[in-house]
Amino acid sequence: MELKDKIYVAGHTGLVGSSIIRLLHSKGFNEIVTRTHKELDLTNQAEVEVFFKIEKPKYVILAAAKVGGIQANNMYPADFIYDNIMIQTNVVSSSYKVGVKRLIFLGSTCVYPKNVKQPMKEEALLTNLLEPTNEPYSIAKISGIKLCESFNRQYETDFRSLMPTNLYGVNDNFHLENSHVVPALMRKIHLAKCLENFDWHSIKADLKKNPIKSITESSLKVEIIQGLAEFGINFNEENSKSSIDVWGSGRVMREFLCVDDMAGATLFILGLGKKTYLLNTKPMISHINIGTGVEISIKELANIMKKIINFKGDIRFDISKPEGPARKLIETSRLEKMGWTYDIELEEGLKNTYEWYLNSN
Repeated sequence: MELKDKIYVAGHTGLVGSSIIRLLHSKGFNEIVTRTHKELDLTNQAEVEVFFKIEKPKYVILAAAKVGGIQANNMYPADFIYDNIMIQTNVVSSSYKVGVKRLIFLGSTCVYPKNVKQPMKEEALLTNLLEPTNEPYSIAKISGIKLCESFNRQYETDFRSLMPTNLYGVNDNFHLENSHVVPALMRKIHLAKCLENFDWHSIKADLKKNPIKSITESSLKVEIIQGLAEFGINFNEENSKSSIDVWGSGRVMREFLCVDDMAGATLFILGLGKKTYLLNTKPMISHINIGTGVEISIKELANIMKKIINFKGDIRFDISKPEGPARKLIETSRLEKMGWTYDIELEEGLKNTYEWYLNSN
C-alpha cells in the first residue's frame, strides 16, 4: 500500500470506522473517501454502483452495518437481515466491477454457534445453531463472509473478512437503552458517582448529550433520580449513597478489544501480501478472528471501572436477570501467525475511553 492509494471507508462515523479514519490520517494516507448515509444509501444498488464508477477506490474497508442490541434485533429482524445483506452485496459487487484490489469486510463473533466450544475457532462457523436473539443479524454477517469467499473463488478477487471480539473505545455508543456492556457500565458508574457527589452540573451535561427516555438536562432533580433508577443507577437521599445494578451474577467471562487495536489489525490485514494471507487461511474458511485471547469476568470489569472513575458506592449484581453464556472467547492463533497481536491493555483502554467520554460531554 502507498500513501497516495485511494481508500474508501464505508461506515466512517461509527465506532470502528472512525478509529480506522484516525489511524489512516496518522499514517499519512491522504486519499481517503467517505460518505454519510445521507450522501450515499448503501442499500441502494444503483447509488452504490454510480459511486464506485466515479470514485474507483483501490482499497475498500466495509465497516458499515445496521447494528443494535437484543431488543432492536427482536423488534426489527427483517430490517437487520435485509439491510445488512444489501449493504454487503452492493459494496462487494461494485468493488469487483470496478477492480478494487483488496476489500476488508468487518463482521462479528455472533457468526459462531450459540453453544460453541471455547475459545471459538474460525472452523466453528456453521457447525451448530445460532443464538436466536440476533439470528437475522448473524446470518447476514455469515452471508458477508461467504459472499467474499465466493467472489474470491470465482473471480480471483482479494476480499477478506475479519471477525472482532467485543469492542469498546472512543466514539462508542453510550445510550443506556441499546449500548453494549463497556459503555453501559462506564456511564452508569459515572452517573452514580456524580449523584453521590451532588454534581448536578455534570449530570445535566451528560443528559444534554445523551438524553435517557423521559429525562433531559431540563428535568427536575427528583425526576432525574427516578429516571436513572429505572436503569439501575440508584441514589439514597437519606444517606447520600449511590449504587448501580448489573444484570447477572458478574461471573460470566468476556473478552474485550480496544477499537484502536481493531483499527490497527484492519490495516495490518489490508496491507498483508496475498501469498501470506492465502498460506494462513482456507478458501472456504477464510475469515480471521480479531481479539486479545484474554478473558475477564464482568465483576472484575466493573471493579476496574469503579477504580478508574473513583466511584465509592456499591455495584450490585442481579442474578434474576439474564447474563448470556458463561464464556465467550475467540481463538486468535491464525492472526498471531500472520504477525499481529494487540497492544492496548484493558485498563489503559478503559482509562482513555473514560477520558474521551468526559471531554465529549
